[in-house]
Parts: sequence; structure tokens; C-alpha cells
Amino acid sequence: MSTTAQGAEQRTDAPDQTGESTLAHRLRRAAGINELWTFLILAALVVFFTVAAPGKFFTAYDLTQIAVNAAIYLVLGVGMTYVVITAGIDLSIGSILVLAAVAAGEYNIHHGGAAASWPTVGICVLVALAVGTVWGTLQGTLIATGKVPPLIVTLGGLGAALGLAELATGGQDPAGAAAANLQNTLGYGKLFGIPWLVVLAVAVTVVLGLVLGGTRFGNYTLAIGSNPAAAQRAGIRVGRHLVKVYALMGLLSGLGAVMWLASYGTTSIAGHSTDNLKVITAVVLGGTSLFGGRGSVPGTVIGVFIPAVLTTGLIVIGVQQYWQDVAVGVVLVAAVFVDQMRRKTRERT
Repeated sequence: MSTTAQGAEQRTDAPDQTGESTLAHRLRRAAGINELWTFLILAALVVFFTVAAPGKFFTAYDLTQIAVNAAIYLVLGVGMTYVVITAGIDLSIGSILVLAAVAAGEYNIHHGGAAASWPTVGICVLVALAVGTVWGTLQGTLIATGKVPPLIVTLGGLGAALGLAELATGGQDPAGAAAANLQNTLGYGKLFGIPWLVVLAVAVTVVLGLVLGGTRFGNYTLAIGSNPAAAQRAGIRVGRHLVKVYALMGLLSGLGAVMWLASYGTTSIAGHSTDNLKVITAVVLGGTSLFGGRGSVPGTVIGVFIPAVLTTGLIVIGVQQYWQDVAVGVVLVAAVFVDQMRRKTRERT
């Protein structure tokens, strides 16, 4: 064995000042990785439901349905990851999705309805994205320049966006809100056997995961969440960046509206009241701290699938739908509790 190799082996096994070897220290750090623990929880759920309902869970059909059902929440969850990393919150995402879907749907109804052409479909997509982005930008501006807490701004945005959608439609889901072209392609179409909804969600996740982990925009987001005053002193325009983060969340809510119209063919005005709960649960489960400064897109991906697997599994074993909402709520509280415990442990060490 060479001298260099011997030295490397010695360094790996040598104890540090606390008496703990470097190898043991690395194992201890690996055990504390948020994504690892979250993945273990997901794996445990899959094993439990597979055993509880043999032959009925974890089939190819179930996996496809779980992925399709999680696609929209994954897109929203990626945006929420950025928001929560800045120590913010966005309770309005479900209402923004509804408002964007209504705006796009109304345009589609007056330009062909279910038989609308591809140019009309393209404009509808742009309308949904624009409505979401504008609403997110407005909320971000109020938070950044008006110094209004994100909780208050987005809670008000939740009611205002939903109210505007109900005013535009009379509270009823309009018929012909989605073109058949959109549904047949994005809603029901597949690429090499993978639904287009899943492909789109994966593409958004990969791109924004790379942005968060390897670009200046991602670094600024993490820095602001860790210490906004220090970020400001370092030359980061905190207010402007916050506006961009909430605009991104609005944009992804608009994209979620397009995906919803493609998948279900309706605006579902009354069907998104708990979207914020599901998405925030997924983000926190994925290890993103509600206190800001820490989080990852891969963690959110795993976090999104925990409620999805939990809901599907409960249905398979015959649990009432109302208990599903209870389970998701309990999981959210437990995730926040664990996050606080981890934070206190880091502060002590």
C-alpha cells in the first residue's frame, strides 16, 4: 500500500477531537440528510400498503395514477419550495390556479369551446400563465415593498382570486372550458408510455432543481431565507428577488391551471380549497424549513409522493375519504414538529 493510500485510510478512521472517527461522523451526517429520512418514510408507506393489499397496490396502474395525480402538485410544490426557502408562504395557490383556469376557460368558450383550434389552445395557455404570473407579482410586490407579512397577503389573495373567479362564472364551472385538442394531447396523451402530464412535471422539476442548486438565482433565494439583512448588505436586492420568487409561484400556478384543464376538462372552482395544505405538507415533508434558508427540490419530489401514496393506499384498503384529509393534516403537523426539533438540535450544536 502506498504512503498516500495509508494516509487516506488513517484519515478516514482517525478519531476527531470529540473521539468520533471521521467514518462514523460521515455516517451520522448521512443519517441526518432530510431527503434520506423522507425517502425512508415513503418506502415504508409503499411496503405497508403493498402488504396490506397484496395484488391491489403498487401495480403498474396504481403507479401511473399516483404519478398523474401528483404531477400538478409537484409543479406547485417546486414553486412553493422557493417561497418557503425565503421564509415566506403562499396560501393562495389553489385560488390562483382556479382564477387562471377560469380566465383561460372563458377565452376558450368564446373561441370554439371543445372544438377550439390549436392557435386558440396556445392563447389559452398564455392567458393562464399570464394571469398566474401577474397575480404572483402583485402579491410579491405587496410583500417586498409594502412590508406586509406573506401570510396576510396570500390569505387575502386566496379570497380575492377565488372571488373574482366566482364573479366571472356565477360560481358555476362553465361548460367547454377545455379544448379537445388540449385534453387529448396533454391530458390523455403519452410519450413512450409516460403521460405527458408527468413528462411536463418532471421537466419543470429538473429545470428549477438545477436553478436552485446551481445558479445565482438559487443562491440568492437561499441567502435571503437564511439572513435577509446579511443578504442585503452583500448587495442582493432582497425586495426585487422576493417579487421574482412570488411571480415564479404564480407562473407555476398558471401552469397548474393548464394541466388541470387538460386532465379534467373543467375549472373545478370548488375543488382546490386544500391545494395549499397538500403542497405545503409536501414541501415541509421534503425537508424545506418553514424558518427559511434550507430546502431542496429533490426533497420536495419525495414529499409530494408521500401524501399521494398515502391517499391512494387508504383508498385501496377501504378507508373513508374523510379520514384521508385527517391523515394529511396529521402528517403536516408531524412534519413541522420534526422540523422544529431538527432546528433546535442544530442550534445546540
